[in-house]
Amino acid sequence: MENTKFRTESDLLGSHEVPADAYYGVQTSRAIENFHISGQLLCNYHNFIRGMAITKKAAAMANVEVGMITPEQGEAIIWACDQLIAGRYHDQFPIDMIQGGAGTSTNMAANEVIANLALERMGHQKGEYQFCSPNDIVNASQSTNDAYPCAIHMAMCLEHLEFMPRLEKMIEALDRKSEEFKHVIKMGRTQLQDAVPMTLGQTFGGFAASLRGELHNLRNAADEFLIVNMGATAIGTGICSKPGYSEACIKALRKVTGWNISLADNLIEATSATSCMIQYSSAMKRLAIKINKMCNDLRLLSSGPRCGLNEIHLPERQPGSSIMPGKVNPVIPEVMNQVCYKVIGNDMTISFASDNGQLELNVMEPVIAYTLFESIHLLENGLDTLRTLCIDGIRANEERCRQLVEHSIGIVTMLNPIIGYKQSTKIAKEASETGRGVYELVLEHGLLTKEQLDKILLPENMLKPIDLSSLKKEK
Repeated sequence: MENTKFRTESDLLGSHEVPADAYYGVQTSRAIENFHISGQLLCNYHNFIRGMAITKKAAAMANVEVGMITPEQGEAIIWACDQLIAGRYHDQFPIDMIQGGAGTSTNMAANEVIANLALERMGHQKGEYQFCSPNDIVNASQSTNDAYPCAIHMAMCLEHLEFMPRLEKMIEALDRKSEEFKHVIKMGRTQLQDAVPMTLGQTFGGFAASLRGELHNLRNAADEFLIVNMGATAIGTGICSKPGYSEACIKALRKVTGWNISLADNLIEATSATSCMIQYSSAMKRLAIKINKMCNDLRLLSSGPRCGLNEIHLPERQPGSSIMPGKVNPVIPEVMNQVCYKVIGNDMTISFASDNGQLELNVMEPVIAYTLFESIHLLENGLDTLRTLCIDGIRANEERCRQLVEHSIGIVTMLNPIIGYKQSTKIAKEASETGRGVYELVLEHGLLTKEQLDKILLPENMLKPIDLSSLKKEK
């Protein structure tokens, strides 16, 4: 049987045993016992812990400046925060991401871990809080209601900076495919019906452009995280902080991060607001919808191989059936579809949670934070998987693409400016009813000469605006 030693700590509810070697304290222990909800623990969300450490470090710097804590305490707290920022001691945060109390458990976990690390730095034992208290010293001039949302903001800035290169790499991969397939003529489709010719390169260029447009949208959304409410304390009035603390804390945050962080104009409003989280979630949802559409298109374009469109060939990743020999499914686009559905659903969770802020606080921020992190992590992993296991290895079935164009009734659209809509409709109808080609019917009816028809149907003439008035005159 394991021989675990304990130390005794106390809080409002009384005494409680804490593992002797733990850097967390009594309130973290209660959270460990109370919240068995998602199975997703804070210790696995490293940027959230870093966000808490950045917040506490800046607060300590400001508190030393305004005289709330001693320079010795400040130096020890700053050292402890630097340990967390560097990725150390994250195992000391074994609490569920979804919790009651508006994030108090997370804030107190940070206060307790930082306090005990600081105590050791100062030459004291864990739990000797008379020298550096989690509440009075580490949490000085703060409340969960400003420190916790600030930590979320800092964490999401870190997550955003890690996410953007993943999205940029996906766009670059699509651009490469656009260049690779620029010569491959294929049939465009609207409403799942034949439309007019295009190139496969244009299809992939459209995918790249669609995602490229989201870079700007995500950056704008992330900028909102740079506005924080530090110094608001409990409800935005700044109670229990000294004059000048907010300004000193913002200055410290800028120094610690190098980011252009600013103080919210109205701390009462900012303390209960979750608008920046709604906005970033919405930006991720918008991106997910576009990625989902792209994956649906990839699945359609690769359908077959004998009885579908079969215009592209996706990399084969695993057998597709336990009963049908030879079947290979588009498993990578399929898993990305599911990622997108989850992100879209997560946005609804964040909307409901944000809608349920009452009066001076939104107590639902833990599920908002957890869901934001989940969405961005899903998109990161999904984009990497889609790019490396699918997009990079896509091949064009050039012969199939050209064959479909040549047999399509859709090329009659190119003849509209020359022979008119009425004649074009007649040719299209006859081609549909007889199974004959548009090319031969136009010649048979004497509507155009072979030379004219060949010029109109040159691939380069079907892919961009072109002046056909000279052909009309010739006719």
